[in-house]
Amino acid sequence: MRHAYIHVPFCSRRCSYCDFAIAVRRDIPSERFVTAVLAEYGMRGEREGWTPGPYVTVYLGGGTPSRLAPEAVARLLDAFPRTPDAEVTLEANPDDVTAERARAWCAAGVTRVSLGVQSFDDRVLTWMHRTHDAAAARAALEVLLAEGPLSVSADLIFALPDRLERDLERDVTTLLDYPVDHVAAYGLTLEPRTPYARWTDRGAAAPPSDDQYAAEFMAMHEMLATAGFEHYEISNYARRGARSRHNSAYWEGVDYLGLGPSAHGLHGPVRRWNVRDWAGYERCLAAGDDPRGGDEDLTPDQQRLERAYLRLRTIDGMSRDEARLLGSAPTLAAVGAGWLTDEGDRLRATPSGWLVFDALIPALTTLHESG
Repeated sequence: MRHAYIHVPFCSRRCSYCDFAIAVRRDIPSERFVTAVLAEYGMRGEREGWTPGPYVTVYLGGGTPSRLAPEAVARLLDAFPRTPDAEVTLEANPDDVTAERARAWCAAGVTRVSLGVQSFDDRVLTWMHRTHDAAAARAALEVLLAEGPLSVSADLIFALPDRLERDLERDVTTLLDYPVDHVAAYGLTLEPRTPYARWTDRGAAAPPSDDQYAAEFMAMHEMLATAGFEHYEISNYARRGARSRHNSAYWEGVDYLGLGPSAHGLHGPVRRWNVRDWAGYERCLAAGDDPRGGDEDLTPDQQRLERAYLRLRTIDGMSRDEARLLGSAPTLAAVGAGWLTDEGDRLRATPSGWLVFDALIPALTTLHESG
């Protein structure tokens, strides 16, 4: 195993759009969490027969990993032998960032912070139920960028309800005032059982139209491309040399270890996922039981098709050999529609293709299976 993902579920509150596996806690059980994750780590190696590391990437996602005590982050990362140039990412909320914590994260081995900015508009942040305001986002960026060894990525959300009158261009322009080297831009989605879904059901909110979503997606693409960012994956933009190596491993279809509640992992043809809730996860490990929630054994055809689709998410695209799995009719139709480009020995999705990716991929799958 050369890549590891650790899901840290703790948050101080649930955002209005969030349906992730989180545990809202005022007091974070940092040491108990690390003890549980390290117990699972030992169990996975024994039961699944792989040798750990040295890791090329380690990613602490959530939830809110920055809510962990810095000494717990250090204890956790100490258990993962890493290559000298390993990428170690920690997701952070702006209101958790201080100069002292940033230095502690660096000392623990963190090389990259993914900061959940989302917007610089206080009205929007309040609607999202974020715990920070625009001033905190700016302060966090300044602190992180002052810590020389850290690479900084920032998240922005687009396609918000019209009634918020969010100024997307102003948010992007504000972010570009800071020399971040990576931006993750996500379109807001309406997930069941979230506050956003409840507001929509009673008419207090309305998702944007498909046209607005498309316009904002393309606007993000144009603004960030003009600023020198490479749109290298549907939702990700990077300056030269700053692609997320961890996320890129997912899109390349390589094995990775997943630890923590709800975490997924891939080992050869087997995809595994853990029980979703923190309390159940901790109980399993305290009793010496496997917290596995389920798994699936992918067939060779499923593996090849999934790898092709994952690569279509990226600017690197897929090879002609991989494209042959889809058959000529669907790929030619996608090229004709402007969703794919046919260049030399590779097929690549265009921004227009990424925009309809959720519809494009099932269509290709249906055509492949019916053929």
